[in-house]
Order: sequence, then C-alpha cells, then structure tokens
Amino acid sequence: MDGVKEFTNKLEDVIDKVGQPIRPHIPAIARFLIVATFIEDSIRIATNFSGQLYYLNRYRGFPTGINHLFLIANVLTMLSCSGMVIARKNIEYAASALLGVVVFQALGYGLIFDANFFLRNLSVIGGLFMVVSDGLHRRRQLFAGLPALSENDRKTYFQLAGRVLLIFLFVGFALHGSWSLSRVIASAVGFVACVMIAVGFKAKLSAMFLVLFLSVFNIVVNNFWSVENAHAQKDFLKYDFFQTLSIMGGLLLLVTIGPGGLSMDEKKKAF
Repeated sequence: MDGVKEFTNKLEDVIDKVGQPIRPHIPAIARFLIVATFIEDSIRIATNFSGQLYYLNRYRGFPTGINHLFLIANVLTMLSCSGMVIARKNIEYAASALLGVVVFQALGYGLIFDANFFLRNLSVIGGLFMVVSDGLHRRRQLFAGLPALSENDRKTYFQLAGRVLLIFLFVGFALHGSWSLSRVIASAVGFVACVMIAVGFKAKLSAMFLVLFLSVFNIVVNNFWSVENAHAQKDFLKYDFFQTLSIMGGLLLLVTIGPGGLSMDEKKKAF
C-alpha cells in the first residue's frame, strides 16, 4: 500500500507540472463543456422547430400553442443561462434554471423512465452542482477575511452531491449495451475510479483519469460525424456526445477545486 501511495503521489505531481500552463484556463473550459449539451440542444430545437412541434403535439399530447411556448422557453433558457455560466454571472440562478430544463424536458418528452437517459442526466446535474460549488469557492476566496461558515458548508455539500452524481454516467455505461472483454475491463477500471471519486480518495487523480477515458470513449463510440445525416442514429449519437462533454466538464471542475471537506482526501490533511 505504501508503494501504491508513493506512486500515486508522484503521478499527481507529474500531472500538476504538465498541466501548470493551462491550469488558469481549466475552470473556463470546464464551464463551457458543462453547458455544451444545453447549447447543442437549443440549436437542435431551433433548427428543427416544426419537427419538435409535431412530435410534442402528435405523440406527447401538447395542445397547439403550449408546445410552442414549451420549446421557446427551453431554447431561451438554455442559451441565456449557458451564457451566464460561461461568463460566471449569477451562476446559482443559471444552474437552477438549467436544472429545471433537465427536469421539464424529461417530463415533456416522456423520458423520465428511460434508465440510460435518467442516469446520464443525473451526471449532467452533478456537473451543474460542481459549477455552483466553483462559484461559491471563488466567492469565498474573494471574501476570505469575512466569516462565511454557512457558505462554506453549502460549497462542501454541493461538491459532495456533484461528485457523487457525476459517476452515474458509468452506471449507465455498465448497464447499457452488450458485454465483451474490453467492456468488462473498462467497466471494472471505471468502477474503481468512480468509487474513489464518491468517497473522495485520490479524487483529483481519479477524475483526471475519467476525463481521459471519456475523451477516448466519446470519439470512438459517439462519433456522430461519421454517420450520414439521414441515419436515425445520428441524433442519438450527437446527443450522447455533448452530454458526455458536459460530464467531462464537471470532472474537470472536480480536478480544479477538489472533492471538498466531506472526503477522505480532506480528512487526511487534518491529521
């Protein structure tokens, strides 16, 4: 165990040195990735507005007019609130509104009982919680000399909820699809990394590993650009691709701000 601990410590040091030049830009990149799925979804709705109207009216029973309001409200909320997250303006309100979009879209499109959709969206919500935690983290740094116990507690709980929710993508990955040797190995390794993130042990290292893993996974599996436009699978692959980007953004914020006070990593620092 001492050998493993020494190796992981050295690996963390190497990652810190290699990533030093881009470290100041990681939070901005992470915020953009987190809202990428909302930006893509708003563009998809806007460019296929009539098709979305027909689907909601014909298959979901939305009355004419209500379906217009539903789609317009979604597009405007996703674009405006995504911009607020990227610009780091009123982050708590923006993240709350985007969380509302996730819930209302799940209900509106009847996907609330789709297990894969549900688990993926839990991870997207985890990314939004990490955005809120990052906002509270920076606010705490700005007013470091003032007492802010309650705000620090909120940050800690958002970090805990965010990092736990982020790993639900891998639960969906393990449950969805056919099994093969490579899938078993990837699931096993991913499971170990997810457990480490959930308990907050070597969380930054585990999150960085999952970012690299998802980068490869997204390009290989969700390669929507290689599918013809007329193919029915293209939209699903594109949706999964951008959702995975959002989850990667949440993991990058975890790498930046850490797992928070309710974690094994922080507990070790206290002793």
